[in-house]
Amino acid sequence: MKGRRAAITGIGVVAPGGVGTKAFWALLTEGMTATRTISLFDPAGFRSRIAAECDFDPAAEGLSAEQIERTDRCAQFAVVCAREAIEDSELDLAAVDPGRIGVSVGSAVGNTITLEREYVVVSDSGRRWVVDPDKASPHLYRALIPSTIATEVAWECGAEGPASVISTGCTSGLDAVAHGAQLIEEGTADVVIAGATDAPISPITVACFDAIKATSPNNDDPEHASRPFDANRDGFVLGEGAAVFVLEDAEAARRRGAHVYCEIAGYAQRSNAYHMTGLTRHGSEMAEAIRVAMDRAGVVPEDVDYVNAHGSGTKQNDRHETAAVKAALGPRAHEIPMSSIKSMVGHSLGAIGAIEIAASALAIEYGIVPPTANLREQDPELDLDYVPRVARRHRSDVVLSVGSGFGGFQTAMLLARPEAVTTGA
Repeated sequence: MKGRRAAITGIGVVAPGGVGTKAFWALLTEGMTATRTISLFDPAGFRSRIAAECDFDPAAEGLSAEQIERTDRCAQFAVVCAREAIEDSELDLAAVDPGRIGVSVGSAVGNTITLEREYVVVSDSGRRWVVDPDKASPHLYRALIPSTIATEVAWECGAEGPASVISTGCTSGLDAVAHGAQLIEEGTADVVIAGATDAPISPITVACFDAIKATSPNNDDPEHASRPFDANRDGFVLGEGAAVFVLEDAEAARRRGAHVYCEIAGYAQRSNAYHMTGLTRHGSEMAEAIRVAMDRAGVVPEDVDYVNAHGSGTKQNDRHETAAVKAALGPRAHEIPMSSIKSMVGHSLGAIGAIEIAASALAIEYGIVPPTANLREQDPELDLDYVPRVARRHRSDVVLSVGSGFGGFQTAMLLARPEAVTTGA
């Protein structure tokens, strides 16, 4: 990563608890939870009937009637986030060669809500094996192809450079931003609109996670159902949302007087080649991703100030991740605060990695570590500092954000305060 470095100069967030970066950060720093009984459809009959939903009105957020008609909820999230990020960056995109503007969007399940809704229509609620295509929306093809999410973002910002959708399950957000950073570093683009979005709260998604019993059945107390690292945790809580960033070459951003939240100092991806949903207890593949990311960033464990955990709230994930952090950071792991924002905003699948990058960047910006809400009785097998319940004043110059996804995907990313580290690889 010699030469050009990617910097975050704009942030846009749609998350449970409020639309916009300010509302998102207020929720995290107050340690509030946005999990509740599902309202987007009738969840009666499902094992897990809770989720972290976004209170989102596309018309109120400035989307046209045509945009609303042709796009899935997840694409709407992405466009609204892109608008906020561009405005936040104070970058005049009209002054940038459109061929030098790229788009990198992550999503795990794409346009699920539209696909399911349209299937119900064309199949007469599943009664027809041979469906009636005449009943389908003219925009159904857009829902089938996840690349249309990147298309919508590219149209929004006039990007004519590289555009892609990265889909690596629950690490999609981290991987999409890493890909955007790589485009900056290698000189393929000067500006990249990068992030991730998912709107998976639909009957088919809830049924899938019910089948493998991955989600919490704590339907009587949804506010406290997401309990990463707690001895009584019983699964994750499904969420939705998006986060999008303006990435620029760090030196170019400083020359134009931009506010730089942080630089993307290093990143790495690994897989465990082990099991579709299972994780090893030793976490060696995540540990290796962390080590490689640190090497690329030119940092050592003593430089890391905060770990933004994957922290899904499943027993195997929390053990796997704790082991990985200890293996990669050694004794320093016990000195570093580590927390999971999924305790407050749920697990939005492919989007959550980008949302966690937003939280990490803001932790650097404001000198506050978000808490792990609902952590009241720490699992005795887990022995790190998980910042229980209350946000903590803590200066972070270097933040490690990690993600773990079904299929064995493991990603680590290091964000650094400008000039905090000198990238070495």
